[in-house]
Amino acid sequence: MEKDSPNLFIEINKINFTFLVSNYQNGNLKLVYENNIPLIGIKDEKIVDLELICKNFKENIYHIEQKLNYTFKEVILILDNFDYSLSSFTGYKKLNGAQLQKENITYILNSLKSKIIEFEKDKKILHIFNSKFLLDKKNIENLPIGLFGDFYSHELSFFLINNNDYKNLNNILNRCNLRVKRVFSKSFIEGVDIINDNLNIESFFKIQINEYDSQILFFQNSALKFVQNFNFGSDLISKDISKVLAIKNEVVKNILLNCDFSGNNFDDQIIEKKYFQDQNFRKIKKQLILDIARARIDEIAELILIKNINVHSFLKTGSPIFLSIKENSNLRCFQNIYQLVFSKKNNFEVKLIKQSKVENLSENALKIVQYGWKKEALPIINEKKSIIVRFFNQFFD
Repeated sequence: MEKDSPNLFIEINKINFTFLVSNYQNGNLKLVYENNIPLIGIKDEKIVDLELICKNFKENIYHIEQKLNYTFKEVILILDNFDYSLSSFTGYKKLNGAQLQKENITYILNSLKSKIIEFEKDKKILHIFNSKFLLDKKNIENLPIGLFGDFYSHELSFFLINNNDYKNLNNILNRCNLRVKRVFSKSFIEGVDIINDNLNIESFFKIQINEYDSQILFFQNSALKFVQNFNFGSDLISKDISKVLAIKNEVVKNILLNCDFSGNNFDDQIIEKKYFQDQNFRKIKKQLILDIARARIDEIAELILIKNINVHSFLKTGSPIFLSIKENSNLRCFQNIYQLVFSKKNNFEVKLIKQSKVENLSENALKIVQYGWKKEALPIINEKKSIIVRFFNQFFD
């Protein structure tokens, strides 16, 4: 991709396909096109109608090319839908006081990659992260090539997706006369966005609560270390309120969207009649709604974070938690409750954040394509490569 040419991105999430085009204007990357179309041809994180997806892609790409008067040859994919997994492997080298050489790391990296290919034959490696370097049991921030020691260990984290999904996506884009330049997990790109906005933080949790699903991920030293998805979201809260108070869920959502819950002391404040729409008015205290919400948010926090055995060891790092709630009504109504509950009464540092802007995601993706990421060991094809990126390319090309 030439720097001055438009860049095409396609994001596949759980709701729609998003077509994005960015271009450099006066030295800054600007989003010049965005369009969302319904998610058709994909069900339960699997491609079920390849022909339908291909047809829609061709029509939309043709429309973009006509609008921008430009023919695209490459595309960057950002995925947030398909089944994936994350596995970590550690390789070792006894040095016995000798100097750590490039050849030693070459052997470790190739061995670890061979293991993951052997154990996960049905998976495709999407990302490879340098999780940890240990020289004589001491954490080293960067590759310790040239240092002397007795024992070296190198941990890599592998982000994997189903091989058939990967092949199907490549097939679809090839039939659209597009070469897939790079495939990213959206989780990784969103984590990069947090690191870019918080320059002194490289280890953290990010919790995303959507209306019907949720996700937790953990970055350690700028490397994606863990991801887990959940099939529940903030919709549980409105359903609980609806069930306990015996009012329609639509009425509950109207109350949460429009009623003011920002105070701390509601005494005997009653929900106003105007929020009940066509349902019979009932005297309902604001405090009761808050109590119901708190009980459900407590449970959500326990399942995702506090009592989640999968993140227990990561919690010991004391890393901050970035919390994002997609549904604006829940964030506005219950943000204090969310923050208090997920902090476990201030034992953890919780920062409420907004969802990453699409412009930021596309810019992050493009920069990684061009220059690589400091803890990613996947090959990056670009003339302007750092020494470390060029070094890793030798192993994974």
